[in-house]
Amino acid sequence: MYLLRVSLPDRPGSLGSVASAMGTVNADISAVEIVEKYEGYAVDDFIVDLPPDTPADGLVAACTSIPGVELIWISHYSEDWGLQGDVDVLNRMTEQPQFAQRILTQAAPDVFRSNWAVLVDREARQPLFQTELAPDLTAQAIAAFGPLDVASSRELKEGWLEGWGETLIAAAPFKGPETLVIGRHGGPEFLASEVARLRHLAALAG
Repeated sequence: MYLLRVSLPDRPGSLGSVASAMGTVNADISAVEIVEKYEGYAVDDFIVDLPPDTPADGLVAACTSIPGVELIWISHYSEDWGLQGDVDVLNRMTEQPQFAQRILTQAAPDVFRSNWAVLVDREARQPLFQTELAPDLTAQAIAAFGPLDVASSRELKEGWLEGWGETLIAAAPFKGPETLVIGRHGGPEFLASEVARLRHLAALAG
């Protein structure tokens, strides 16, 4: 299973052309999500299942063979996650509002296709809860995230934390002193629409 982030012309037929190209290498598209639109282009995320004997290079070549299409990112993806996943998270937060922040933190890597998530106390600069692959944060590392009282995204250079490479983060504050921070190793960068979505979910969690 792969996650592909693709930029393509925002015109009729473009999405079908990309899907047809993926079909030439026997790729099975499990989900498509429009992430952002800008200046005549759209950015779409594809969750694609490839046969074991099909190299990812073939999938890349198929997509980029279409004029105007750019592959922004490709990576392994362990789980099929779509709109229903977001609905499930919202339902769980509604059913257990006292745990809403932790529920969103735990689900964030799947919801936002990131590698990890951590709930931090931005005032005390302390981690409160984190997912399995999240870094062990110090107060200095949390300071490297920048302002955590507004929704934002940021690129952390290699070495921001000992043993960690370049990391892309997005953050959104809750109503109290807590902030949710999610991270991707190396990319892709968090788009404005993703930050807005993170801010919205954080507001719903309280």
